[in-house]
Amino acid sequence: MGFLSKLKEKLGTGSGSEMFEEAEQGYVELGSESHIDTRSRLMVRPFVIEEFEHIKPILDSLREGHTVALINIKPLKDKDLVELKRAINKLKKTCDAIEGDIAGFGENWIAAVPNFAYIYRGQKAAKEEGKKAEGMEVTEYEE
Repeated sequence: MGFLSKLKEKLGTGSGSEMFEEAEQGYVELGSESHIDTRSRLMVRPFVIEEFEHIKPILDSLREGHTVALINIKPLKDKDLVELKRAINKLKKTCDAIEGDIAGFGENWIAAVPNFAYIYRGQKAAKEEGKKAEGMEVTEYEE
């Protein structure tokens, strides 16, 4: 007598017999979850600012609260420094409003995160001495 037959006898015959027949075939089909709720997941999303108007989708994504924005500012930096400063100030105000964090890294990139995250800026001692943290300088944006 096989293991499944013994188990079948102990549990009783009848209602569960179909399950045992499927198990003898080597598989049991389980329900699969085909719908993934993207609102509950974190998204890291790259953006490029070529004009001041390009910050709107960035601001909308940050306000939703599930997006870490990596923003390339080089095209606007090469084009118009006044507009770049205006865009950074707008991003900073939005990050302050949502209690998020914003910092520049390198010369051409900004990271903006929602309120449940923060941006690592290195150890305070390294920052005070003017050294680069982890090989990459992180810039504070203050008004």
